[in-house]
Amino acid sequence: MVIGVCKLDLRIPENHSLKEKRHVLRKLIDRVRARFNVAIAEVGDNDLWQRAEMGFCTVGNDRRHINSSLDKVVYFIEQMNLVEMVRTEIEIISL
Repeated sequence: MVIGVCKLDLRIPENHSLKEKRHVLRKLIDRVRARFNVAIAEVGDNDLWQRAEMGFCTVGNDRRHINSSLDKVVYFIEQMNLVEMVRTEIEIISL
């Protein structure tokens, strides 16, 4: 079993309230879930208006496939132009 985990540090530049932040993140989460078979959630910076930490993961049996899937999700989020990526951390765990 191979588990792929990714943590994204995001910046939401044109944001002025937590309500706007939740709206942007909800749109991002819904689109990623609809397109990819990953679990995704906000995992940090909950009370900051213009910052967010998102985490997502996927499970499979092939390390290359898991790595490719995580890269595709990161690229998809970048192409949405809703947020700016500050940092990306990917970890692949084999059990």
